[in-house]
Amino acid sequence: MAFLRVLIAGGGTGGHVIPALAIARELRDARGAEVRFVGTARGLETRLVPAAGFPLELIRVGQLKNVSVVTKLRTVADLPLGVLRCVELARSFKPDVVVGVGGYASGPAMMAAILLRVPTLAFEPNAVPGLANRIVGKWVTAAAVNFDGTRSFFRGAKVTGIPVRREFLEVGPKAAGTSRRLLVFGGSQGARVLNEVMPKIVAKLLEAIPELEIVHQTGGRHEVSTRESYEQAGLAAETRLRVQPYLDDMVGEFAQADLMLCRSGASTMAELAAAGKASLLVPFPQAADDHQKKNADVFVAAEAAELIVESELTEDRLLSALLGMLRDGDWLAAMGERARGLAHPNAVEEIGKMVVGISK
Repeated sequence: MAFLRVLIAGGGTGGHVIPALAIARELRDARGAEVRFVGTARGLETRLVPAAGFPLELIRVGQLKNVSVVTKLRTVADLPLGVLRCVELARSFKPDVVVGVGGYASGPAMMAAILLRVPTLAFEPNAVPGLANRIVGKWVTAAAVNFDGTRSFFRGAKVTGIPVRREFLEVGPKAAGTSRRLLVFGGSQGARVLNEVMPKIVAKLLEAIPELEIVHQTGGRHEVSTRESYEQAGLAAETRLRVQPYLDDMVGEFAQADLMLCRSGASTMAELAAAGKASLLVPFPQAADDHQKKNADVFVAAEAAELIVESELTEDRLLSALLGMLRDGDWLAAMGERARGLAHPNAVEEIGKMVVGISK
């Protein structure tokens, strides 16, 4: 294959940056491509992209969704400058393909590529595209999506799934006769509502299911308050409860868990599918375009998860749902297998092939 240059644009959150890095590594390591990133100073890409060994160019662009009128006006004013900056970067780097992964920088970079007639690939992990991908969706050369229903938003769309670490795909069923385990997590930042409600019901959960163990990842900002809530509930010395701000070995935690209580961001959903794990999902209600709820709906429709919207997450509702699921090991196993049926184990390879296929 001739030498390939790829510009990857976007970022902001881990849900955008981590899959983007997986795509970048595939293109660099398996296909010999030179890869550069375009992002903004406010996103995780400023830390993760250089650490992974890729060059990062920064542009200035702000938010349009869920912000004040003043911020929207400032963003609209900055947008042409962002596009012009991306035109300059594209003319300098001369990419064969521009890949937009969503997030602040994705829109201007994809617009610049379309203006310059550089082939473009949109990567969309959510059931409903974010604003940047919706704007450029009908102009891109092709798109790699995670859900079949998302294809209608794009030209040349193919369901590839989301790249996940290979170790998640290697998680097997738990051995029979082991203790039942519930894993509670809300991403690196934690989930405030789970941190507030769980300490109020854990004593009843542990009493009702004697073999149950609970691992609760709080996020760094909520560790102290969550621990205090467990202490006030008389659970400070409970050996079947482990509370941590972060979980370093998430693959290992997945392997030991029977049920996940978590949010429904796209990367989380991809990991649940890859590992074949049952879940009780509480979508983040402030997610743009309510995309976490739409992600969860896909799994619920496949009977691969159950769902409680945050506005209905009372102590009684959560306790009842968890008890019903944890007491039925066969149902949890079947739910996990249905989740595994939604996995895309070759996602990153498929996306790499798409990039090569549309290159000039």
